[in-house]
Amino acid sequence: MNDTAALQKCFSEAKINGLTLRNRIIKAGTFEGKTPTGLPTPELTELHRRIGEGGTAMTTLAYCAAENNGRLHADMMYMNEYVREPLTAMIATIKTTGTRVSAQLCHSGAMSKNKEMDGWMSSGPSFGPNMLGMAYGKFFCAGMTRPQIRERVQTIGSAAAFMKSVGLDAIEIHFGHGYGISQFMSPITNRRTDEYGGSVANRMRFPLEVLAAVRKAVGDDFPLLGKISMSDGVRGGVTYAESIEMAGMLDDGGLDCIIPSDGTSSMNPMLLFHGDSIQPGLVEHEKNPLMKVGLKMIGPKLFRNYPYRETYLIENALRIRDRVKKGSVCYIGGVSSNESIEKVMGSGFDFIQLGRPLLFDPDFVKNAQANAGYVNGCTHCNQCAGLIDAPGGIRCVLK
Repeated sequence: MNDTAALQKCFSEAKINGLTLRNRIIKAGTFEGKTPTGLPTPELTELHRRIGEGGTAMTTLAYCAAENNGRLHADMMYMNEYVREPLTAMIATIKTTGTRVSAQLCHSGAMSKNKEMDGWMSSGPSFGPNMLGMAYGKFFCAGMTRPQIRERVQTIGSAAAFMKSVGLDAIEIHFGHGYGISQFMSPITNRRTDEYGGSVANRMRFPLEVLAAVRKAVGDDFPLLGKISMSDGVRGGVTYAESIEMAGMLDDGGLDCIIPSDGTSSMNPMLLFHGDSIQPGLVEHEKNPLMKVGLKMIGPKLFRNYPYRETYLIENALRIRDRVKKGSVCYIGGVSSNESIEKVMGSGFDFIQLGRPLLFDPDFVKNAQANAGYVNGCTHCNQCAGLIDAPGGIRCVLK
């Protein structure tokens, strides 16, 4: 495919399980810190509305927790009747721009600092430390029993039905980045010896049960995307080879579109981002003194150095693309120019997710269509991500 054809492909209509998108650019789900008290705000609505106005085909509302105990902290939405009216209104407003609206379906699992949690301990596949909650007096997470696993599967399925009912066009299930579902996928956090632990097939049992429950809840004709981590980015975690097998199992299980990302938010977050470290911003805006000290102490080990380069995940993402036979594959990771769009589309990917470049330029799609030599001005300083706990949430500091 030549460069012109690749650009034409990117800016042409495409479908995900019958849902028509006006082009192939999707706003990635990146938690914006704009849901204080767990409710959507006008600022969150405007961020997504503006991106839709700029031509993006579908925007993704990040981190919609399946239940209260699925929140990382109390300033995240969880799917319940309390959010129905404002969430429905926000989705309707965003859709006036012609963009489609998806949302991430998530669960924090073992990792939470949620002060409104029911009970005193989070829960995941195995007993262990609650890395996010330690500074808040929540030192450990409980290992789940089989009945608790079945209940969580049902809870996530019910949340999916709720999400469809408020007007979403698609759902992105979060299978990655160290959150609740991926905790079952990783041998670091899943040390079970029953049918839910050990082999790749056993570690994938819970994610596949979740996928089946969500599919049953929303129906066969509703688009389901899923984000995975191609590796945990630490020794003993999910490997790139295992992630190919996992992607194939999700594809065979009926996932419509796979998004191969990388890393874990709690063990190697910079593998997601590349570029300048997010540590300074997180330290500056952290309110908890113990967490602030912890972030300073573990900074060099946790926030590793990955210099930014365009399409920085493409080599391993190509291996996922080659394994997926039934659904589509959405590339994410370092696309800031038409040259990179040409490379990704020319390599056989079906869609592209963007995060930081859309914060810098909400008109990315319109400008890229109008200018063949378009280069986005994002410098990948990652100061936007460092503002996640700041008043007002994330924004591009360059604008």
